[in-house]
Formats: sequence, structure tokens, C-alpha cells
Amino acid sequence: MIDHVSVETADLARATAFYDAALGAIGYTRLVTREATAGYGKGYPEFWINRRDGAGALPGSGFHVALRCKDADTVRAFHEAALSNGGACDGVPELRPEYADVYYAAFIRDPDGNRIEAVTFLKADKT
Repeated sequence: MIDHVSVETADLARATAFYDAALGAIGYTRLVTREATAGYGKGYPEFWINRRDGAGALPGSGFHVALRCKDADTVRAFHEAALSNGGACDGVPELRPEYADVYYAAFIRDPDGNRIEAVTFLKADKT
């Protein structure tokens, strides 16, 4: 049902460097680059970054979005790429049984304080 989401940034160059790495780790590429915006996706721009004056002025008040990943390795790759490119850990990659027994996720804060989650649903152990 959702066509796309967008987050704001005070520094588009810093944000695109961050998201090139973090989203690249889960298969997204930058498909659109304009003066004040960039769009990422797998087939079309699904995730947008928009430069806004004063963005990130209220620490911890950022946006949250969860991005579906194909497996736990991809969740870990996203987390590692985000931390290596200016992001902050907001939750290590691990099972989150408070959400569901098979819910595996990692949370980061981008350089503007937006909360980005990478999530996958592990297959139930049949042993």
C-alpha cells in the first residue's frame, strides 16, 4: 500500500554518502539525484531523502521506517554499513521476540536522527 517514504536531512551530501552505503547493503541503489533530493529503490524510488533547513534540530525526534530484508545476513550488513558511514546504533541485530518469535531486526539512527530499521522474518525451526 505504501508507494514511498521520505526523510529529511540538513546535509544532502552527508545523507547520500550514508544511504548509498546503508541502503546499498540491502540491495537499494540511488536512482534519482537532484539539487535538494535523492531517491533510492530496487526498481523505482521508494525511499527519498529531502534537504530541509533546520532538519535534525531536535535530537531523537526523527522519523522511523522499517525496510524488509531477505535474511539475517542482510540485516547485519545494513547495520554494519550504517555504523561505518556515520550512523549510530539504536538496536543491535537480533531476534525481537517482543514483536514475534521470528522477528529479526536492527535499528540505526542516521546522521539526522531518523530511525531506520532493517527487518526479516526467520523461518521457524522445525527440529
